[in-house]
Amino acid sequence: MSETASARKIAFATFVRRALDDARAMRAWSGTEVSRRTGVSRQTINRWVRGDWASDPEAERVVAFCEGLGVDPTIAFAALGWDRATGPRAAPTPPPMDPDVEALLRRLVDPNVSDAEKFHIRETIRYLAYRPTLPANVRNRGKQAG
Repeated sequence: MSETASARKIAFATFVRRALDDARAMRAWSGTEVSRRTGVSRQTINRWVRGDWASDPEAERVVAFCEGLGVDPTIAFAALGWDRATGPRAAPTPPPMDPDVEALLRRLVDPNVSDAEKFHIRETIRYLAYRPTLPANVRNRGKQAG
Protein backbone atom coordinates (compact mmCIF):
# COMPACT_ATOMS: atom_id res chain seq x y z
CA MET A 1 0.00 0.00 0.00
CA SER A 2 1.37 3.41 -0.92
CA GLU A 3 2.01 6.04 1.74
CA THR A 4 -0.69 8.20 0.18
CA ALA A 5 -3.31 5.42 0.39
CA SER A 6 -2.31 4.69 3.96
CA ALA A 7 -2.49 8.37 4.94
CA ARG A 8 -5.93 8.67 3.33
CA LYS A 9 -7.18 5.62 5.26
CA ILE A 10 -5.86 7.04 8.52
CA ALA A 11 -7.41 10.46 7.81
CA PHE A 12 -10.80 8.98 6.92
CA ALA A 13 -10.73 6.59 9.91
CA THR A 14 -10.00 9.57 12.16
CA PHE A 15 -12.92 11.48 10.63
CA VAL A 16 -15.30 8.52 11.16
CA ARG A 17 -14.13 8.01 14.76
CA ARG A 18 -14.72 11.68 15.57
CA ALA A 19 -18.16 11.62 13.97
CA LEU A 20 -19.07 8.52 15.98
CA ASP A 21 -17.69 10.01 19.19
CA ASP A 22 -19.75 13.16 18.62
CA ALA A 23 -22.89 11.09 17.94
CA ARG A 24 -22.33 9.17 21.18
CA ALA A 25 -21.54 12.23 23.27
CA MET A 26 -24.10 14.68 21.89
CA ARG A 27 -26.97 12.36 20.99
CA ALA A 28 -26.27 9.24 23.06
CA TRP A 29 -26.46 7.14 19.89
CA SER A 30 -25.08 3.63 19.91
CA GLY A 31 -23.35 2.08 16.91
CA THR A 32 -26.63 0.39 16.01
CA GLU A 33 -28.47 3.71 16.13
CA VAL A 34 -25.84 5.38 13.93
CA SER A 35 -26.19 2.53 11.45
CA ARG A 36 -29.98 2.80 11.47
CA ARG A 37 -30.00 6.59 11.02
CA THR A 38 -27.34 6.68 8.31
CA GLY A 39 -28.28 3.55 6.38
CA VAL A 40 -24.66 2.39 6.50
CA SER A 41 -24.13 -1.06 8.01
CA ARG A 42 -22.22 -1.44 11.27
CA GLN A 43 -19.81 -3.72 9.43
CA THR A 44 -18.98 -0.98 6.93
CA ILE A 45 -18.63 1.64 9.65
CA ASN A 46 -16.32 -0.68 11.61
CA ARG A 47 -14.17 -1.26 8.50
CA TRP A 48 -13.95 2.50 7.99
CA VAL A 49 -12.88 3.01 11.61
CA ARG A 50 -10.16 0.37 11.18
CA GLY A 51 -9.10 1.71 7.78
CA ASP A 52 -9.69 -1.82 6.54
CA TRP A 53 -10.92 -1.61 2.97
CA ALA A 54 -9.54 -2.76 -0.36
CA SER A 55 -11.25 -0.10 -2.47
CA ASP A 56 -12.37 3.41 -1.58
CA PRO A 57 -15.68 3.82 0.23
CA GLU A 58 -18.61 4.50 -2.09
CA ALA A 59 -19.39 8.21 -2.30
CA GLU A 60 -23.11 7.56 -1.77
CA ARG A 61 -22.42 5.74 1.51
CA VAL A 62 -20.08 8.48 2.69
CA VAL A 63 -22.78 11.07 1.95
CA ALA A 64 -25.45 8.97 3.70
CA PHE A 65 -23.21 8.55 6.76
CA CYS A 66 -22.50 12.27 6.93
CA GLU A 67 -26.07 13.39 6.33
CA GLY A 68 -27.39 10.94 8.93
CA LEU A 69 -25.03 12.49 11.48
CA GLY A 70 -25.51 16.08 10.32
CA VAL A 71 -21.90 16.40 9.18
CA ASP A 72 -20.77 18.20 6.04
CA PRO A 73 -19.70 15.50 3.53
CA THR A 74 -16.97 17.73 2.13
CA ILE A 75 -15.03 17.09 5.35
CA ALA A 76 -15.16 13.34 4.68
CA PHE A 77 -14.25 13.84 1.03
CA ALA A 78 -11.30 16.01 2.03
CA ALA A 79 -10.09 13.25 4.38
CA LEU A 80 -10.31 10.81 1.48
CA GLY A 81 -8.52 13.25 -0.81
CA TRP A 82 -11.57 13.58 -3.09
CA ASP A 83 -13.23 16.42 -4.86
CA ARG A 84 -16.97 15.73 -4.51
CA ALA A 85 -17.71 16.79 -8.07
CA THR A 86 -15.04 14.66 -9.71
CA GLY A 87 -14.57 11.82 -7.25
CA PRO A 88 -11.11 10.62 -6.22
CA ARG A 89 -8.39 13.06 -7.17
CA ALA A 90 -5.37 11.99 -9.14
CA ALA A 91 -2.23 11.94 -7.06
CA PRO A 92 -0.38 15.24 -7.36
CA THR A 93 2.77 15.21 -9.46
CA PRO A 94 5.72 14.97 -7.10
CA PRO A 95 8.23 17.81 -7.24
CA PRO A 96 11.42 17.11 -9.18
CA MET A 97 13.96 15.14 -7.18
CA ASP A 98 17.13 16.86 -6.07
CA PRO A 99 20.12 15.34 -7.95
CA ASP A 100 22.00 14.68 -4.70
CA VAL A 101 19.03 12.77 -3.28
CA GLU A 102 18.82 10.76 -6.52
CA ALA A 103 22.51 9.89 -6.19
CA LEU A 104 21.97 8.68 -2.63
CA LEU A 105 18.99 6.57 -3.67
CA ARG A 106 21.03 5.00 -6.47
CA ARG A 107 23.77 4.12 -3.97
CA LEU A 108 21.23 2.56 -1.61
CA VAL A 109 20.04 0.14 -4.31
CA ASP A 110 23.45 -0.49 -5.90
CA PRO A 111 24.55 -4.08 -5.14
CA ASN A 112 28.21 -2.97 -5.39
CA VAL A 113 27.88 -0.61 -2.40
CA SER A 114 28.70 -2.29 0.91
CA ASP A 115 26.07 -2.79 3.62
CA ALA A 116 28.22 -0.68 5.96
CA GLU A 117 28.17 2.24 3.51
CA LYS A 118 24.39 1.88 3.04
CA PHE A 119 24.00 1.89 6.82
CA HIS A 120 25.94 5.16 7.11
CA ILE A 121 23.93 6.77 4.31
CA ARG A 122 20.65 5.80 6.01
CA GLU A 123 21.82 6.98 9.43
CA THR A 124 22.91 10.33 8.03
CA ILE A 125 19.63 10.79 6.19
CA ARG A 126 17.69 9.82 9.32
CA TYR A 127 19.67 12.30 11.41
CA LEU A 128 19.06 15.13 8.94
CA ALA A 129 15.39 14.29 8.47
CA TYR A 130 14.52 14.34 12.15
CA ARG A 131 16.82 16.95 13.66
CA PRO A 132 15.01 20.00 15.01
CA THR A 133 14.82 23.03 12.74
CA LEU A 134 16.80 25.95 14.05
CA PRO A 135 14.84 29.12 14.84
CA ALA A 136 15.16 31.80 12.13
CA ASN A 137 17.20 34.16 14.35
CA VAL A 138 19.84 31.43 14.93
CA ARG A 139 20.01 30.56 11.20
CA ASN A 140 20.42 34.24 10.28
CA ARG A 141 23.21 34.77 12.82
CA GLY A 142 25.43 32.42 10.85
CA LYS A 143 24.78 34.37 7.63
CA GLN A 144 25.58 37.72 9.30
CA ALA A 145 28.86 36.46 10.76
CA GLY A 146 30.04 35.15 7.33
